[in-house]
Amino acid sequence: MTEIQDAAEALRVPAAGAADGLVLRPWRAEDAETVIEAYGDPHIARWTTRAIEGPEDARWWLDLQRRGREDGTRLAFAVCAERLGTDDGTVLGNISLRWNEDTGREVAEVGYWTLAHARGQGVAPRALEALSAWAFEAFAQDGLRRVELLHQVDNLASCRVAEKAGYRFERILPAYPPYPRDGHVHVRETG
Repeated sequence: MTEIQDAAEALRVPAAGAADGLVLRPWRAEDAETVIEAYGDPHIARWTTRAIEGPEDARWWLDLQRRGREDGTRLAFAVCAERLGTDDGTVLGNISLRWNEDTGREVAEVGYWTLAHARGQGVAPRALEALSAWAFEAFAQDGLRRVELLHQVDNLASCRVAEKAGYRFERILPAYPPYPRDGHVHVRETG
């Protein structure tokens, strides 16, 4: 089995047209203020199940990402603007790949958000495309065959991101607490 904690310290997404390159790197303790900013944005907070309101909450969230990498259940990346080939650029968003113990390593789920200053620039679809392509290659030996993207039906931006990144709509997912509305399931599969 591929060890998550050894996987991808940084993924690079080349520049495309007028869009700058991106770097997907693990979250760091010094990113706490960015996490607070993100979860303070009503466009992000609307789709989440837990509020992140201050340094203690941000440390909890960052620790969750670190523990997921260590225990093999989640890979979370800060999506950053590439700056002179480094991973020290401005954080633009978040993207994560997680596994559910019920599906083993065959099925993963992806989630993401984009900070307000980076919306409308194609950041989320480019990061999603790069992470998805990398995951299918990196975890092929573990049997990864499907990545699912779930969102509430009224999250039209997530629907557009899914389509742009090659995720096909599969089905409606009935509302289930803590989510108050039905959802969409989009999928991308190997082969």
